[in-house]
Amino acid sequence: MEERKGIEEDNAIELKDVCKMFEKETILKNVNLICRRGSITGIIGRNGSGKTVLFKCICGFLKPEQGEIYIHGMNIKEKKYNSGKIGAIIETPAFLEQYSGLKNLELLYCIRNKWDKNHIREIMHQVGLDPDSKKVVGKYSMGMKQRLAIAQAIMEEQDILIMDEPMNGLDNRGVDEICKLFALLKEEGKTILMSSHNKEDIQRLCEQVLEMDDGILRKVGD
Repeated sequence: MEERKGIEEDNAIELKDVCKMFEKETILKNVNLICRRGSITGIIGRNGSGKTVLFKCICGFLKPEQGEIYIHGMNIKEKKYNSGKIGAIIETPAFLEQYSGLKNLELLYCIRNKWDKNHIREIMHQVGLDPDSKKVVGKYSMGMKQRLAIAQAIMEEQDILIMDEPMNGLDNRGVDEICKLFALLKEEGKTILMSSHNKEDIQRLCEQVLEMDDGILRKVGD
């Protein structure tokens, strides 16, 4: 098992010179990133800058052509690596629109042989949804679907949360509520890596702010 030793053990996420290509186009260009345990890191970037591809590589959904990705010191290429350490929102989550939000989360929660209805209800309260509502997801507003997606990402209490544009579809009140939730999760020791095209959302919440532009990741101001 390949692990990073020494100070790197405090790093929840570490990327070394990661490159990703699709056909002849290079999407990620020698990306380096460190997210410390219990921190919130934000990435600003326009649509198409490479943020979503980066998150998919970190989650193991895409394999980079070059570079290394470590989660809690373990290279994700290792057979013993468990991707269940990460909760994620990437692109538009797929829900069963004929069921309520509570039913959707219950079905997903049971996939890993877990069953705690009270826990699911509490998670829905945390994201500002009513677990007793009979409204089916197909009739949810965009903001409600986004809240449900956040609930899905955090309900298994993973140590690392990858949030691609988590504020999409939320009004100002919703953004405030989710920012408070993320701050609380940080206090609980969670590591959050999030993206947004809105600099204000990132800067108000994140101690490390980076910018992705044309596949290159750099600190804001560099």
